[in-house]
Amino acid sequence: MLALAGWLIRNASAMPVVRRMEIALPFPADAPREPVTVALLTDTHLSGPDNSPARMARIVAQINALKPDLILLGGDYIGDAKGGATYDALASIAPFAGLRARLGVVAVLGNHDSRSSKNLVALNGPAWTAAFARLGITLLQDDVVRRGPLAIGGLQDIYTRRLDLPDTLAAMARLGGAPLILSHGPDVFPALPDAPSLTLVGHSHCGQVALPFVGIVYVPSKYGTRYGCGLYRDGAKTMIVAAGVGTSGLPIRMLAPPDIWLVRIKPTLSRTYVRESNMP
Repeated sequence: MLALAGWLIRNASAMPVVRRMEIALPFPADAPREPVTVALLTDTHLSGPDNSPARMARIVAQINALKPDLILLGGDYIGDAKGGATYDALASIAPFAGLRARLGVVAVLGNHDSRSSKNLVALNGPAWTAAFARLGITLLQDDVVRRGPLAIGGLQDIYTRRLDLPDTLAAMARLGGAPLILSHGPDVFPALPDAPSLTLVGHSHCGQVALPFVGIVYVPSKYGTRYGCGLYRDGAKTMIVAAGVGTSGLPIRMLAPPDIWLVRIKPTLSRTYVRESNMP
């Protein structure tokens, strides 16, 4: 039992797998035709024994070595007590100061980052915005920003806040650009229109523990395991559900390794397509 526990914790503290995908989206007429590479880092949950500032520094270096044009952060930065060190809100995001990308870093918040009477460690919305700004990171909360050819809509956490999805989508359309939705969790996907878009999320941890021959057993989503992990397509829209790099509840992983997604977005005028591959 001790050997099994050690193996599960070792899995959780391993360096992330890099998963790669290519997708074509309609670029605006005013944008260059060169592809844009986007890195997705989510669910860092900075707390021990599986994650630490030292491990996060290695992960930041790993992402920088991939040389993405843009880095997106998918929320759940604050960790919970799992038998090791815990960190406050500011310390939880401090490692992101080392991220480097020519189009910058854009973030949203997750359910663990939402301040409430049960989660006083988190900051309120304006304080989070200011904290990320000091790191040179743009925090979106039902807001939009243009980065290169991409119109990015960053949503509030769908599990603890009430989204203003129609207004955010309308603002993305006015902004112009290839539509990219950044959300903490996958529950937003069915509500999106059937139009070419890419949605990037985390939250599921890919189940964190998947069983042999059974797969993912539980995902904290109203859709159960329907959007548990990986690539999903529904009509013209596409979603990636990342495993993230941290853990919640227990500091363990089984058959659900931590991951980072590297997505190459290229222009198309007609249709959306995807090509996926994994690289350890």
